[in-house]
Amino acid sequence: MAVETVDRTRQDQQSQDQQSQDQQSQDQQSQDQQSQQERLTEAQRAELVELAVASITRGVHYDEPLHLRDAELEGYLAEPRATFVTVYLDGELAGCIGSLEARRPLGRDIAHNAYMAAFRDPRFDPLSADDLERLSLHISVLSPLRELDVTSEADLVAALEPGVHGLVLTCHGQRGTLLPSVWDQCPDPALFVRHVKRKAGLPQDYWSDEMRALVYEVDEFDGS
Repeated sequence: MAVETVDRTRQDQQSQDQQSQDQQSQDQQSQDQQSQQERLTEAQRAELVELAVASITRGVHYDEPLHLRDAELEGYLAEPRATFVTVYLDGELAGCIGSLEARRPLGRDIAHNAYMAAFRDPRFDPLSADDLERLSLHISVLSPLRELDVTSEADLVAALEPGVHGLVLTCHGQRGTLLPSVWDQCPDPALFVRHVKRKAGLPQDYWSDEMRALVYEVDEFDGS
């Protein structure tokens, strides 16, 4: 009788383990499918670049971003998405502004951030009409933020995927982020984390139980 009970317990545990593995596999497949669905086509990317350039051009002439009516926001342009727009002049950084959370339709977020990057980034002078011919853009469309379950900086460094993850750190009302593209200049995860802390206004060696770490991925592309 005792042997039967042990065998039955083992079978139940094996069944639970298999169900857990099956659920994890289904969750991963669902995430992969969602990620694939969220990727933009080349035509959609080109349209977003056109919107960004149009918004910057309007900013040069009217000192305001391109305003899109509801009727102009159809399909993927109407979906709430968070974006970053980086502006370059002759290949040199001239502005970068973005949103970490989806609060506007994709089309409006691109138009808004393109204008802000070109004219409202306090690190750079606003663009002029003469700059339009020298202009190129890098656009990043973000996935939803996902919080990491980490309790130390070592845990965070180990959890990051270089070249894939953008990172957000928040603590005591301060927040900083770096896009995945920054991995090209900073491939070391520990150094990447320190740079994000500096962006958040925190000491590079600082850690707290109140620290929250969130990651995201991007669909990124260039245009002019």
